[in-house]
Amino acid sequence: MTTALYRRYRPESFAELIGQSQVTDPLRSALRADRVNHAYLFSGPRGCGKTTSARILARCLNCKEGPTDTPCGKCDSCIELSRGGPGSLDVVEIDAASHNGVDDARDLRERAIFAPARDRYKIFILDEAHMVTPQGFNALLKIVEEPPEHVKFIFATTEPEKVIGTIRSRTHHYPFRLVPPGELLEYLGTVLDAEGFSAEAGVMALVVRASGGSVRDALSLLDQLIAGSDTKEVAYQRAVNLLGFTHDELMSEVIDAFAEIDAAKAFSAVDKVIQSGQDARRFLEDLLERLRDLMLVSSLGNDAKAILRGIGPEQFDILTIQANRFGLSDLTAAAEATSKALSDTSAASNPRLQLELLCARVLAPVSQRSIAAIHQEPVATVSAPAAMPVKTPVTGAKTTTAAAATPFAKEAKPEAVKPAAPVEEQSTEPEAKSVITAPKQPVVLSQDITTATVKSAWPMILETLAKQSRSAWAVAFTTKVIDFKDEVLTLLFQSQNDVDAFKSSQGAAEVLRQVIREQLGVVVKYRAKVAEAPVKPETKNTVEPTAPEEFTTEEELEAQDTPVEVIQASEPEAQQAGEFILREVLGAKPIKGEPN
Repeated sequence: MTTALYRRYRPESFAELIGQSQVTDPLRSALRADRVNHAYLFSGPRGCGKTTSARILARCLNCKEGPTDTPCGKCDSCIELSRGGPGSLDVVEIDAASHNGVDDARDLRERAIFAPARDRYKIFILDEAHMVTPQGFNALLKIVEEPPEHVKFIFATTEPEKVIGTIRSRTHHYPFRLVPPGELLEYLGTVLDAEGFSAEAGVMALVVRASGGSVRDALSLLDQLIAGSDTKEVAYQRAVNLLGFTHDELMSEVIDAFAEIDAAKAFSAVDKVIQSGQDARRFLEDLLERLRDLMLVSSLGNDAKAILRGIGPEQFDILTIQANRFGLSDLTAAAEATSKALSDTSAASNPRLQLELLCARVLAPVSQRSIAAIHQEPVATVSAPAAMPVKTPVTGAKTTTAAAATPFAKEAKPEAVKPAAPVEEQSTEPEAKSVITAPKQPVVLSQDITTATVKSAWPMILETLAKQSRSAWAVAFTTKVIDFKDEVLTLLFQSQNDVDAFKSSQGAAEVLRQVIREQLGVVVKYRAKVAEAPVKPETKNTVEPTAPEEFTTEEELEAQDTPVEVIQASEPEAQQAGEFILREVLGAKPIKGEPN
């Protein structure tokens, strides 16, 4: 039979205690200066090291070389009080939960009168001190206030407010805290390595989260996972099932349903949660935690790795993809709805109903916004190239019309275009000038659309795409317009995976084509370039088609409705594309001297 991990790895000195520097540093200073008080009160949550610190303090006081802040570990007192030791006759540990009356206090008072049998001090450690009755504390008050020179008291409790004030005022109070996740995660990794085991990505983060910052709870959970593992590696699936968390695949299914505004998928995921017997409150806690992670990734990007400790690279990539499908306002609204459902579930008799109401709250506002965006008349807000001068039949002067100034507006019928009032470009007569009246739907000829026109309109196209289809925007927002000629639009993608996602996504290419037609009045064909590092010379111009939409010749390009050609981009183009993405996504200013 093996000993539990929390007993085998119990610290034996203040240097080994993690996450409690606010306690260990002043205690060690007091020991070095020989200014130790006669009574201490250690308070804090369970499993954070209160009783362990009391034992370490007893070792430091009774060490043969002490009082010292570092026990020698070789004398009889240090050996007896070490982990697994039999205990010392001069260090008395009392469980105050079962010894909390007046008679127990009187017995302790009588035992304190006698001198220690061997060591320097007789030390009394009262665990769960808040369980002592007021009468018991009053019986202890006199000896705690004026103890013999050889007596030290250490009270350990999780509820210091229940210790009467007359006792608290006569002790040095040290509050313990829960261990931060980063420090606890690192400590559990060292324990796992010492045991000769490893864990799949994400397992240790689940242990830290389940422990709530308690070192003892974390070691107990880790001990349970190690004991139940068939191999020397703790499996993620088994950890999820054992600890009761929501599986990552099911959580991703719920997030995807919210992103795609797919009510059927969302309610199907709720049914899976209920049918699997999972606790609804735990599912809501996991969902709120995931939404919080997505908000961090959406706000900080790659810098969120410093906060999301214990998450592997693959999991972080998944979070990045999911965060890109939302806006920060949508994530905030979903998190608020989840938080409300979490508070309502504790008093609800039907947890399934609460989960379904949550899905309705999250999906309904998004659906209404999307429908409104689809039916809304698109308004061009992107600055266009300079308008071409046009001569008017009345005065012969050069004028500029709104139709020429908005080359990416919708194409209108000829009879719907009203002639704009002429504007004299160089006229000395003030009365010759008039206000321009823009037609509702100006005419734009496809041959007038240039690459510069498409580049100028591209931010507006992506914004409209995001309103109509979030999933389509997720695979198209990193693209850059390279060229537009003969209704063929050349786009630069960051990787081959982005090209495949663009083609295989649910109608992403078609939705983008529709938005371009609405904005520019032209039906485009696609050609794709991949921003990758230069390949070897023998394979530089060789492209293996992987789908019917990939082409390598102009004849094949013209023979299809939606051709896609994969062409390797040079390294400078890739770098320039990356800088473009930073400007478009983050709103950064262009580099001085860089071509637009």
